[in-house]
This record gives sequence, C-alpha cells and structure tokens, in this order.
Amino acid sequence: MTTFSAPDGTLLAYRVTGDGDPVVCIPGGPADSAYLGDLGGLSAHHRLIVPDLRGTGGSALPEDPSSYRCDRLVEDVEALRAHLGLPRMDLLAHSAGTNIAVQYAARHPERVGRLTLVGPSVRAVGLEITGETRRACALLRKGEPWFPAAFAALVELTEGRGGDAEAIAPFFWGRWDAAARERHAAAQPDNQEAVAGFGAEGAFDPEVTRAALAAFDRSVLVLTGEFDLNSPPPMADEYAGLFPDADLVVQPGAGHYPWIDDADRFAAAVRAFLAPSSHRTRQ
Repeated sequence: MTTFSAPDGTLLAYRVTGDGDPVVCIPGGPADSAYLGDLGGLSAHHRLIVPDLRGTGGSALPEDPSSYRCDRLVEDVEALRAHLGLPRMDLLAHSAGTNIAVQYAARHPERVGRLTLVGPSVRAVGLEITGETRRACALLRKGEPWFPAAFAALVELTEGRGGDAEAIAPFFWGRWDAAARERHAAAQPDNQEAVAGFGAEGAFDPEVTRAALAAFDRSVLVLTGEFDLNSPPPMADEYAGLFPDADLVVQPGAGHYPWIDDADRFAAAVRAFLAPSSHRTRQ
C-alpha cells in the first residue's frame, strides 16, 4: 500500500488496483477497506483508489481520537485528492462511507466529478428509515430457511425491545451461505473507538448538508440492493431525490454488498454511469 499524510500528520494508507480513469472509493465501517475487493471487477475498467480510513487497515491510529468524527474525515479525503494531484475526482462510497462522501460533496463540490453512493447510510442527510420499511424489505426473504429466527430478531430491534443485532446478518446478503458468513465476519470493524467516534456529537449537520446537496450540480448514482435492509429501496429513492441530477438503481437479488451478490450486474451499472457519454458534460 502507498501512504500520504493527513492534515494533522496522521499517516494514511491507500491501495490502487486496475487501470483507466480513477475512482476514489470510500469504505464503510469504519472498517478495513479490503472488504471492497475490486468491486465486482470494476478495476478491469477503472483505476480504483481505495483509502483505509484512519485507524483501520494500513492507516495509523491518530493521536487525537476525536479526529475519527465523520465530518473531520472529509479533510482526509481532500488530502488524498491533493496527494494524487487530481483537480477533480469521481467518488464512490459504500454504507457509512457515503456519509463522508456527501459531506465532501457539500464542502468541496468543485472537486467532485461523478458521485456513486452504494447502500447509502442516512446519518449525514437526516432521512428516517422506519421499522415498518425495514420489515417490509425483510419479508421479501420469507422463503429462506433462516428467516423465522432472523425476522423475530428484527422485530425486536425495530420495536425497541433489544434483540440480537448479529441475528439479522442474513438480511444483508443476497445469499446467506458459507461464503457470505466468511465475508460478513471479515467486513466487521475491528477498531471500536473509530466506530464510536465516527458519529460523535457534531459529526453531522443534516440540514446544512441537504441544502448543499440540493445545489450540487454533478451527476449522482444511488445504487442499493433489492434486499438491502440497511438501505431499503424506498429510502434510496428518497435519497436520490435530494439531488438535482440523480439516478436510482435497485439491483435485483442483492443485499448490502451488491458487487458480491452479482458482480457483473453491479460493475455494468457503475460503468454505465461513469462512462463519459452517459451524462451531459459539466463544467
């Protein structure tokens, strides 16, 4: 991996795979970015630049734990852009990483080319996902052998009665098999201080962010899985509506990791969006 210095001097790591026009890919978690892999083969068509967020993967632990806060991570992305010498960059983000990406777009709109949000989190924009919406999404899986126990846990969680969060893991994958279980374990954050600090007080200002996104004049793709309990399609549709120019793609049969559930379909959708001829030229 290659490294660069964050504004506070923390040494941050990133990896580069593939060839073609660059796309900076922000992982969720905060977790080791290795779980993104090559994004379903997208690296065969684009040069993927994938940072490890501070305190994860190959990136150093910061001296100041408060720098794990999401809004402060925005400037790590800006430092990476400057390090790469890119006047403007296409951004792709997944899950919690979308909170960083949209705050970056709000703060540095002139530095963004196209913005791809995969399985977006709503914290930075203040949308609400009701328990009813999550349960309706989960009911699409009622024919699965694991469904009864997982759905019972989901009902408890969404009704505020506690429940085992790990028991609902099958809902995040298009296929809950041995491979998915291994990938699920590998994708879990191992720096709990970073996780806790990510959403600390002051990390999000949804009203300000939404106002900025309403004026964001770049092309946006919001992509979620048909079965994604974290980012149900009705919410993803509402999320896309926050932008003047956003496309919504709901990937059939996919959960929260659509590049794993159907790599070819995922890569094709993102490639089509990133293609130079797919949108009007923006200055």
